[in-house]
Amino acid sequence: MSNGPQKMERFIFWSRWLQAPLYLGLVVAQGIYVYLFMAELFHLVSSVVESGGHISETETMLVVLGLIDVVMIANLLIMVIIGGYETFVSRLDLENHPDQPEWLSHVNAGVLKIKLSTAIIGISSIHLLKTFINAGNLPEHTIQWQVIIHVVFLFSALAMAMVDKIMNQTVLLSKH
Repeated sequence: MSNGPQKMERFIFWSRWLQAPLYLGLVVAQGIYVYLFMAELFHLVSSVVESGGHISETETMLVVLGLIDVVMIANLLIMVIIGGYETFVSRLDLENHPDQPEWLSHVNAGVLKIKLSTAIIGISSIHLLKTFINAGNLPEHTIQWQVIIHVVFLFSALAMAMVDKIMNQTVLLSKH
């Protein structure tokens, strides 16, 4: 028997580690979002202090929605970093760790896709809410396109969930 195919298979299996730097890059991107969040929060606090507490509710709401948007993107990054690493690179040794996220115990590629799509819908919803609050300052076609894109995200997530459900039912039926 030749040892060549086994070496090639080991090399192909090892190649999953090429994704590790990609996940580290996303950790750096998350650090940038932390910086942006703190800068925007500082800007909000400074505006309130400088105006003597006379900042408009609309302006406050837009900044807070921006902060929520950053948090939701950071949550999306965490799901991709931890879930992707666990699914595609290597298991995380987190058994009995008190801070282990609940969702991580049952993560797989299908679950990760559904979680990511719902996170993207949440982010899109925040953007749409900001747009509606600020609608008087935006062109109508911009608002229309944001609504259309949001609806496409909704239908895409629904389609992914349906496909995942069908695939899971097919797997269950094949086991019987």
